[in-house]
Amino acid sequence: MNFLAHLHLASLSESSLLGNLMADFVRGNPRGVWPGAVAEGILLHRRIDVMTDSLPEVRAAKAFFRDETRRVSPITLDVIWDHFISLHWNKIAPEISLPAFLSHAESVISPELPSTPERFQNLNHYLWRDRWMEQYADAFYLQGVLRGMASRRPRLVALADSWQDFIDNYQLFEDFFWQFYPRMTKLAEQKAL
Repeated sequence: MNFLAHLHLASLSESSLLGNLMADFVRGNPRGVWPGAVAEGILLHRRIDVMTDSLPEVRAAKAFFRDETRRVSPITLDVIWDHFISLHWNKIAPEISLPAFLSHAESVISPELPSTPERFQNLNHYLWRDRWMEQYADAFYLQGVLRGMASRRPRLVALADSWQDFIDNYQLFEDFFWQFYPRMTKLAEQKAL
């Protein structure tokens, strides 16, 4: 799962938005280092990542990447899932618009940024200003996202090419998404993630 999925599931779970968004920037055991709710949010993010990667639908989706991009498919899939959440937000969360949801999330997270890792602060500068999570609804926007990630991490250069796998198998990925994401939201609402 990527940014939007983690924020959405955290919200449904009544978990720390900051902890869930920041988790990839924190190493080790967060307990005792971060306030309790933030630490629990970090741990929820990690559980969601492990659970998602082990889902049969997600494992099956990896088979639709070419040999040269399969190694980075978990990262690409995280971005793809956010695409479908953004695209179908009105169906997934009809009680609040995506801009309103993201405005709330930003208002909760931004005051806490000074105490977070510098790399996370830098991400937040662009994440909110450039409205990334709303932009995710555009499949072509993801091409730039994946290229940007590839350019910043030389060992992940295959990410740039993985966009073509996404486009070539778009309907299959959307079908996989609808098979598992509603289950994830139910688990989040039940606080069972």
